[in-house]
Amino acid sequence: MNKLLFLLPTLAALGASPAWSQAAPAHDHTHAQAKADTAGPATDGEVRKVDKANGKVTIKHGEIKALNMPPMTMVYPVTDGAMLDKVKVGDKVKFTATNDGGKLTVTGIQPAK
Repeated sequence: MNKLLFLLPTLAALGASPAWSQAAPAHDHTHAQAKADTAGPATDGEVRKVDKANGKVTIKHGEIKALNMPPMTMVYPVTDGAMLDKVKVGDKVKFTATNDGGKLTVTGIQPAK
């Protein structure tokens, strides 16, 4: 009973509902959304595969600083399938990509000159 009397003022100070009963706050996507809004400068890469049917391109690329990504080879969906008509396997390219809530997408791609 003494413990209950001790806890009541503490619970009252926390508000009408106990803190531990409240749901955890939703994950803040502000940072991810900011990345989606800023693709950053174009990154150099080499096309390894073009999948027009599925709207995807595989690119071996250097570091993408704007997305905090190390050099790698990765399959990316594209925002516009028509972009894939501009490139073929083996092409050196410059491309931009965004991270929209964890989904990395190529937003622009051109053969390098």
